[in-house]
Amino acid sequence: MMRKRFVQPAKIAVLLLWAVLFGVLLQRDYFVNRLALHEDAALAKARQESFAGVYFKEERIGYVKTILLRQDDGLVKLSQTAFLNLMVLQKNYPVRMEVEAHLSTGYALRDFDFSMSSPFYTMQARGKVSGRKIDFILETGKETITDSIMLDSPPFLSLNQRDYLLRQNLQPGDKVKIAYFDPLSLSGKDTLIEYRGLEKTLINGRIFLLHHFEENFQGIRINSWIDEEGKVIKEESPAGFVFLAEPEFKARDISRKGEDILRSVAVPFAGDLPDLAGREEMAFRLVLPEETQFDLQGGRQQLQGDMVTIRREAVPALEAGVCPGLTDELAASPYVQADHEKIAARAGEISRGLDSPLPKVRAIARWVYENLEKRPVIGIPDAVTTLATGVGDCNEHAVLFAALARSAGIPARIAAGVTFHQGAFYYHAWNEVCVGDQWLTLDTTRDQLPADLSHIRFVIGETKEQMKIGGLLGRLRILPANGAAGGGEEGEAGGKK
Repeated sequence: MMRKRFVQPAKIAVLLLWAVLFGVLLQRDYFVNRLALHEDAALAKARQESFAGVYFKEERIGYVKTILLRQDDGLVKLSQTAFLNLMVLQKNYPVRMEVEAHLSTGYALRDFDFSMSSPFYTMQARGKVSGRKIDFILETGKETITDSIMLDSPPFLSLNQRDYLLRQNLQPGDKVKIAYFDPLSLSGKDTLIEYRGLEKTLINGRIFLLHHFEENFQGIRINSWIDEEGKVIKEESPAGFVFLAEPEFKARDISRKGEDILRSVAVPFAGDLPDLAGREEMAFRLVLPEETQFDLQGGRQQLQGDMVTIRREAVPALEAGVCPGLTDELAASPYVQADHEKIAARAGEISRGLDSPLPKVRAIARWVYENLEKRPVIGIPDAVTTLATGVGDCNEHAVLFAALARSAGIPARIAAGVTFHQGAFYYHAWNEVCVGDQWLTLDTTRDQLPADLSHIRFVIGETKEQMKIGGLLGRLRILPANGAAGGGEEGEAGGKK
């Protein structure tokens, strides 16, 4: 069945924006530790309810409702509902999520139940905490994944009232480290918060004197402004997302239009891109945020200073074998389920009668290209769910190809970065396979093997690694090789390896 309807190669931008956005809703508002959390005053009332409006490019596109309830047994119950109306490729994509969690009397996380739904995707994750270990079950409606993670310290929940930050007696420039558990990516991470001091801040035509805090996680900067009682009045995340404390009637007044998220985070190209069909190499000058760390060297990419050169790799001979010793690139993971019976059966069917790796690569890549309906899917992709639904954009293509290739005995990995489309670079994901002692790129969204020379790779890996690209949103610049990169606030790209 042919399902090749082409869409912009930018799914990863949706995923990353959603992850950053959800981080603003949960990762710091709730799953926090490594501070002395004495928050009884914040729960002086038996029940607290609050609302926040979610804005993108000055249009209100969603809201967050939070309820904190002290139970008779002394435990605290957190309930949160959030709704977003995202504009993707000029279509509305409603997204809804809910979180319920129980906290100990000391506000340590006991258990959680998280759900998210969007067009073509649903997920539910539930887990329990034992010390520093979190055991969880993830259900996508098509697949059930059981796993656990070990954190550096037990996860705690912070509250909307962040007066605990004010009680740290921080001076401008002081920093504190916070660890949190993220139920979207089901992982624990560290972030750094810096106190920037009191600032006069204009919000809805009024000037407030607020405490400014800036968080930095893997180059992703999130700013929040808190009043003297510790209430979050305003919060900003990358690429134009803003959260404002508002009354319910105002927060729920959501725009049904607004700017397209994918186009808003695309990277303009200050020049004309030549026809890449017959070229053997292409160079670009990059300007990266100075605090980000990306490995731009390796495979067909070479980095010198702020210049990255991409050379088209030669396709190996038909009889070439796979690269030896790459166990990680052959292994199954919770989201690239190469050992699942449905993946193995499909891989065997596609590669039946093919003895050499390269023909298998071509057959699997073509099957993925022809059998996935190309639509944006807002969620965390996994191969089994994608195989079952037959719908997805570049991330779904990449995880499904990786699983099928690995099941067929071919080392495969997922690459993420940007690629050129209609005058700009869009965030994108594709694949690499190791055949004939070299890594060979391929893009099953575009039916390219090797991928064209506008594919600039920033990371290799699955969702956790791809989150790092969030630090580039709205800050990356790409210039022609002879363009002047300049410096400014964004810093130079040289030496970022």
